[in-house]
Amino acid sequence: MSERAAPGRAGVREWAGLAVLSLPVFLLSVDVTALHLALPHLSADLGATGTQQLWILDIYGFLLAGLLITMGTVGDRIGRRRLLMIGAAAFTAASAAAAYAPTAEALIAARALLGIAGATLMPSTMSLLKSMFTDDRQRATALALWMACFTAGAAAGPVIGGLLLEAFWWGSVFLMAVPVMALLLATGPFLLPEFRSPSPGRLDPLSVVLSLGALLPFIYALKKAAENGWSPLLLAALALAAVSGWLFARRQLRMDAPLLDLSLFRMRVFSAGLGSLLAANLVMGGVMLLLIQYLQLVKGLPPSVAGAWLVPFSLASMAASLASPALAGRLGTKPTMLLGLAVGATGLVLAAFLGPDTPVLWTGTVAAVIALGMTPLGVLVMTEVMAAAPEDRSGSAAAVNETFGEMGVSLGVAAMGALAAAVYRPLMAGSLPAGTPEEAAAPARDSLAGAVAAAESLPSGAAQDLLAAAQSAFMGGFAATTAVGAVVVAAVAFVIARYLTTGARHDAGDRTGAGADRSAA
Repeated sequence: MSERAAPGRAGVREWAGLAVLSLPVFLLSVDVTALHLALPHLSADLGATGTQQLWILDIYGFLLAGLLITMGTVGDRIGRRRLLMIGAAAFTAASAAAAYAPTAEALIAARALLGIAGATLMPSTMSLLKSMFTDDRQRATALALWMACFTAGAAAGPVIGGLLLEAFWWGSVFLMAVPVMALLLATGPFLLPEFRSPSPGRLDPLSVVLSLGALLPFIYALKKAAENGWSPLLLAALALAAVSGWLFARRQLRMDAPLLDLSLFRMRVFSAGLGSLLAANLVMGGVMLLLIQYLQLVKGLPPSVAGAWLVPFSLASMAASLASPALAGRLGTKPTMLLGLAVGATGLVLAAFLGPDTPVLWTGTVAAVIALGMTPLGVLVMTEVMAAAPEDRSGSAAAVNETFGEMGVSLGVAAMGALAAAVYRPLMAGSLPAGTPEEAAAPARDSLAGAVAAAESLPSGAAQDLLAAAQSAFMGGFAATTAVGAVVVAAVAFVIARYLTTGARHDAGDRTGAGADRSAA
């Protein structure tokens, strides 16, 4: 059998390569969700403090998001397959180090190395798929399968993590990466093509530092503000991110071989498409945060059961990922995006009417409707971005796509969480049961979690009254947030209908020179 069925169409080797490239994506997704289950076990063994536990969870995501752009460009320069192999080897070593970490500090260091290595995997796999699948429809299918594997990992993470923790110790959660990466290292050189930019230019260290200075403080500030509210330190971090971002952009516009080619944003699929993706992920990040709180703090479900009731969300997302290319081929890319956003907005409106007495089954159904509608946008924007990017910059384009997705989720957790809190606090202050002692009233006015904790110290009747008031106030904030989310989704639909040009390809004739591109950018 020939490797390619027809010129320009992928054959057996390319589809086998897709299976290999999907493994690290599945693994990264499993790793994030499984670690939450392992945290109590490793904290008990290592004696990690509360602050150390947060860094064990967060340092990976911070470095992963902060280094995506750098690693995407590095892959274009040194070779995408080479970077993927280096990253897989480093991820294997860091996973073993994490599994056998003797102290919390050692585990934090290993998680940092995992974040650095993980940043090489996502843009490398996406850009390699562009090189392997030159046919537009096949590429769309391949990217959809790739994204479905990521969603499947999120759904399977709690199950796999739970089984490993029951049979082994917490380090097994990290060791599951070893056979997966070993398979990638063994088969990658035979199944995956190599590509590097023919004129890459040198890597500018100052641009790398400025990109980290823009992304890391920004993501850190948003994440911590969502957890504990804003503080002068977090505002200073945002200011640092803004200044670093401005300096980064100025430097890129003046360089002949920039770390990030800002002229890509002249194409509407980058400006309108990625902007819409950021806004949609903002809504999804915030809504998922509130849904998890709703299931645990309003419905009273333990974390594992609450996670199980969100499995329909993951399954719906997988189904939508797989169906999007076929639907886009029949209806068109833009109509499929708009249809999905209409379904997603409907799910958000339905979510606004959830309450303490709503059956959990209906909650899972509403979550599935939201996922079913919002997922096609991410799949199709990713497909269009990778199709439109020049071949020698597809690694950078893949990294920008992933960065916008990460930033959208972080923005959503911070912004939507802040909106829900802004509605909750006055509602709770106005409905606080009379006679509630101040030591219980203060945390209850701050958040639903504070009210749940405070109720444990009150007599049964007073505790029930406090919880009822707090849950009612929380649902008020939840309804306001999901309603705003529906409005944001409608705005995204308008931007896509009005400004997004699908099927765009990079046209060298539009480029009169690097200087002209930088001026336009």
